[in-house]
Amino acid sequence: MSGVPTRPLGKNGPEVTRVGFGLMGLSSYYGKPLPIEEALHALDRAHELADVYDGNEELLREWFERNPEKRQDIFLATKFSLGALPDGTTSRDSSPAYALRACEASLRRLGLSYVDLYYCHRLDGRTPVEETIKAMVELKNAGKIKYIGLSECSAASLRRAHNIHPISAVQMEYSPFSMEIESPEYKLLETCRALGVALVAYSPLGRGIMSGALRSVADFEEGDFRKTLPRFSVENFPKNLELVDSIGKLAVCKGIHPSQLTLAWLLAQGSDIFPIPGTTKVERLRENVDSMFVELSQGEAMQFRKAVEEANVQGDRSSKELTEMLFVDTPLP
Repeated sequence: MSGVPTRPLGKNGPEVTRVGFGLMGLSSYYGKPLPIEEALHALDRAHELADVYDGNEELLREWFERNPEKRQDIFLATKFSLGALPDGTTSRDSSPAYALRACEASLRRLGLSYVDLYYCHRLDGRTPVEETIKAMVELKNAGKIKYIGLSECSAASLRRAHNIHPISAVQMEYSPFSMEIESPEYKLLETCRALGVALVAYSPLGRGIMSGALRSVADFEEGDFRKTLPRFSVENFPKNLELVDSIGKLAVCKGIHPSQLTLAWLLAQGSDIFPIPGTTKVERLRENVDSMFVELSQGEAMQFRKAVEEANVQGDRSSKELTEMLFVDTPLP
């Protein structure tokens, strides 16, 4: 789509659209998966409107097989290191052997010879980050990936990784409900900017709460993992809607949807911020893309931040198990 704003993904990185497309909800986690034809139609519309990120790999294989000529239009990211064990707990493995093996498996599922951006989803806390990055460099030199990224790492791990090879992007949850990236305690956004690393903001709409359509736990379908998140508990959900409603009032004054205002505000935090909202609805795709053309005055941006700072957000953004995997440091090599 011509005219869509783009920026380099990190220092000397490729030009990508400011708003991407997170695909997790098309086939998992957010209730019943879409029928495949609906999901593929959503990808068709995403191709018309913006670049695609993330890794629902089998679904993407189907789309690429139907649209082989469009591969060159897509900047595609996928990840490795997180997995589910038979007992339902989450495993982490950022070892070199697993990085190489996981990439081969992803390419096989995608039916592709390379991915553009390859993230280490979580550092395992056992493997020195230098060893992980060296394996990713090996993948890059083999032409299987083009750019290297990390997700939810610590500032120290990012610096150590960047000493081995330039990191193009760090993925982190960033929304009015998740502002840790800005925290002086973690210094992750500060470090990204010092190194010239882009920040890819996943769940920028607070896992859908900023849409305004979710008002209680009863609004979630069976199998929607948000039912398990502390932020959406019966006790916390009503309190968190206060921030949604505050931003909703600002959006009404602006004449746009609250989700568009939220994305526009995140974009206004810097040209190095790349939100990747997910959706299963084609009409929401159009809204998300249009957010790139929303201009906020300094006063409007300040009003938005004031609403965020005055909010009393309740509940962690992840389960206790996943929260313990955030901002991980690794042992020295």
